[in-house]
Parts: sequence; C-alpha cells; structure tokens
Amino acid sequence: MRLDKFLKVSRLIKRRTVANEACDAGRVLVNDKPAKASLNVKTGDIIEIQFGMKSVKVEVLDVAETVKKDEAKDLYRYL
Repeated sequence: MRLDKFLKVSRLIKRRTVANEACDAGRVLVNDKPAKASLNVKTGDIIEIQFGMKSVKVEVLDVAETVKKDEAKDLYRYL
C-alpha cells in the first residue's frame, strides 16, 4: 500500500492530500529515511511523522485497504 494511503486509512493524517504534502515537505520518514508518498509500506516498517514541534513514531502492524474507525488504531503501535 502507498504511504500516503496508509497514513489516511490508519487515520494518522486526516486527508490523503495532506499526507502527500507532508511527504513532499520531508516531514515523513520511513525507517529513518525521507519517504515519498508513493513508497510501498510493509508490516514492520517504522514511520516517523513531524507535526511542527511534535514528532510521532509508529510501527506498522498491519496493512489493510479499508478499516472501520474503531479498528484503525490496530494498524500501528506507538514507539
């Protein structure tokens, strides 16, 4: 699954266009490397997102095309 779509489906970022812009600005790292929105995300990848002064680091546990809102938090775990 593409990185921008995973960020939206997992609800780490609200909209896919915002996820795209964050990737283009270099605010998203996958396995400690700047990532493009088109990067293929796999189980076990470490994603770090920088929101202004905050930084969120998560590990991908599952990759699903669609999930319910209540199940979105099961796609990742905070580190």
